[in-house]
Formats: sequence, C-alpha cells, structure tokens
Amino acid sequence: MNRLATIAAGAVIATSAMSATQETAYIHVGDDAQFHIGNSEIPYRFTGTNFWYGPILASDGPWGDSERLNRELDSLQAMGIDNLRILAGAEGPDSIHHHIAPQLQTAPGVYNNALLTGLDRFIAELERRGMYAVIYLTNAWEWSGGYGSYLQWTGHGQAPDPNDDGYQEYVNHVAQFVLDDSARQMAVDHARFMAGRINSVTGRPYAESPAIMAWQVCNEPRAFSKAGKEALLSWITDMARAIKSQDPNHMVSTGSEGKYGCEIDIDLWQRIHALPEIDYAIIHLWPTNWGWASRDSVEEHVGYACESSDEYIAEHLDSIASLGKPLVIEEFGYPRNGFKFTTDIPVTARDIYYRHILDRAYGDKRIAGVNFWGWNGSGRAATQQWQPGNDFLCDPAHEPQGMYGVFDTDLTTIEIIRESARKMASGQ
Repeated sequence: MNRLATIAAGAVIATSAMSATQETAYIHVGDDAQFHIGNSEIPYRFTGTNFWYGPILASDGPWGDSERLNRELDSLQAMGIDNLRILAGAEGPDSIHHHIAPQLQTAPGVYNNALLTGLDRFIAELERRGMYAVIYLTNAWEWSGGYGSYLQWTGHGQAPDPNDDGYQEYVNHVAQFVLDDSARQMAVDHARFMAGRINSVTGRPYAESPAIMAWQVCNEPRAFSKAGKEALLSWITDMARAIKSQDPNHMVSTGSEGKYGCEIDIDLWQRIHALPEIDYAIIHLWPTNWGWASRDSVEEHVGYACESSDEYIAEHLDSIASLGKPLVIEEFGYPRNGFKFTTDIPVTARDIYYRHILDRAYGDKRIAGVNFWGWNGSGRAATQQWQPGNDFLCDPAHEPQGMYGVFDTDLTTIEIIRESARKMASGQ
C-alpha cells in the first residue's frame, strides 16, 4: 500500500470517528469583507499557487506519481503555501494536439474513475495536511478541453487549435459556447455532479470537506464576443447555482481574468461578481500576454509591467468597492530572462515582478489572497511542448514548458514567495 493509500485508510477511520455534532470550519467571507476560517476573528490571508495537475499525480495508472505529489506538497508547505488552485479534470479525448492527458470526462457524463479517485485522494491529503483547494471545473481554453469539448459533443465539430489554426479561428469557434443552450447545460450538469460527489477515500461528501476553500465556475470564462456578454453572465449564474444546490457550505468564485475576460467591459465584470451566488472577486495578471511587456524585452519592460498591473488592480478594486467582497489575484506570471525557458536561465526580471505583486497584495487588505502561476517544483521539461509521458508542469500543454512555472531550483523566487506567505499568514 503506497503512502497516499495508507493516508486514505486512516482518513476513513478519522471521519467515522468524528462527532456528528462537530462543526467543520469552512472558509467564508465575513462582515469585514475578509476571509475567515470558521469562527476565527483573524482574517485568513494567503499566498498560494496554481497546481492544476495535483489530482492527476494522486491517481492510479501510468500518469500517477504519489511520490512526486508528496514531495511537491512537502516543498510547498515548507514555503508556507497552504492554498492550491487545481483543475477538477479535463474534458474530451486524450489524443487532441496541445491538450493535456488523461481526461476526466471522456464523454458527456462519462468519467474516468481513476481520475475521480485521484481527486478524492488529493483532497484527503489536503485534509490531513490542513491545506486548502480552489477547484475549477472547466476551461475556456483548449489545453484541457473545456468550451471546445462541450461544443464538439453538441455537434459543432472539433475546435481549431489556436497555435496551428490561428487564435481568431479558435475565438470564433468557442464564442458559440455561451450561446449554445445544450453545451452550457452539459457544463452545468458536470458542475452539479462534481459538487455533489462523495469522496471515495474519506466517505465524506465534498460539501463537508474542510480542505475545499471554493469551487470555481471555469478557468478564465469568456464570452469571446460582444454578442455573448449577457449569455456569459447567465451561464455563470447557472453554474454557481448548480454548485450551491449541491454544496451550500463552500464558496463559489468565477476564475475571471477581470475586464480582459469580459470583452474589456469592467461593468460586466462587476455585475458578475455582484451576483449573490459569487462570494468573492477574481482577477489575473499576464503582462507579456497582454502587451505590457514585450517578450523580446522582459527585463527592460518589467517596470512598466508593474505599473500597468497596479493600474489594473486599482481599477478592479474600485469597481467592487460597494460589494463587501474581497479580491483574489489568483493568477500572475512573468517569464524568465530573455523569454527562455530552461532552468539555467536567470529569473531576475521575474523576481522583480513577483516581489512587486506580492508586496502589493500584502499592503492592501482588500486583497485577501494571491496565487502565483505556477508550481513546477521538481518536474522538468523533456520537450519544449508537453507530450504524454512527460513530467506535468504548471505550464499547460499549449505553452512552452518552463515558460512561467517556478521550479524547485529557482531559489531566489522561492525566498520571495516564502517571505510573502509569512507576512500574509500573520493576518496583519
């Protein structure tokens, strides 16, 4: 029996021994617009990471690697990281170019049980360690299926590959998702199924897990057209209500990039986050993707990237000032020097950007948490583009491996993260 299986057996015993009247300390938003754990008066503020592939490592089969999972979680805890943003699982066939594999949902409502059990084990391990997960349920982008898979299942054909067929071709195709009632409903059914699951390892419903901080509608949900903006709002509402119907104990958030995920419409972003079913607000920060830093001048442009990020943060904080909800910067990243990706390339520009964003988050209590993108840890890139059998990195399959992720050899970046985690955890 491997270590995770041993933990799983112990978790079942521990769960059955719990008093029926014992209250789980779920994370929620208090009257002070801060996160709190249970009845604690001390705000829960965090520096966390994106670790989307963690549940795959916890699974059985050729893709599982419990030893690496334990090693990565040990490393993260040593840094003071207790908040992990993860993907519930991918959708669609395993064989599509630039998609990760394996896939959790292989057809509408058809699930890979080994991957479901992997998610169960992952959550059980977080419960044991006192760590928290934010679980996003689907994706607007091609690397895990998402919108494109639901459209394929409803007769729209396979989504174009933005790398091979062109970005605009992809956008034009997936813009159909929020406008297609059948595709939307498949995603809602998936959300309801996942939020209503009973953990096969602990015997406890996901709705009662102390390790789940929040469910998330989608990774970077977009309308992809002005015509779809109201439909995006409607779909996010439907998703959030489906989750809450199965799990009233945990928070729900969006996974939004901010106004850049809302057709550059900050009012739409505000309206989405004003929904009563949405518990807190989300933005992402991608300076080199959004033109704040040229990919051929990442060192020279880091100052402007910091300034532009400050403006973006401030605009979104102002937008939600009346909502009584905190903001989380749940994705931000910056490439290695020279826009090169191997571990021997310096990270001086990245360190400047990381320190700036983490200090910005700590200095403003309206920002309750921040998750860098992402943790590569002990994984290493065997090829520039990910292929099945390679180490999983937080850099997804459609991007060069090592593009944004932090490796365990990036010691200066790790020290910046460690210091931020210490300060945020102080509750001050």
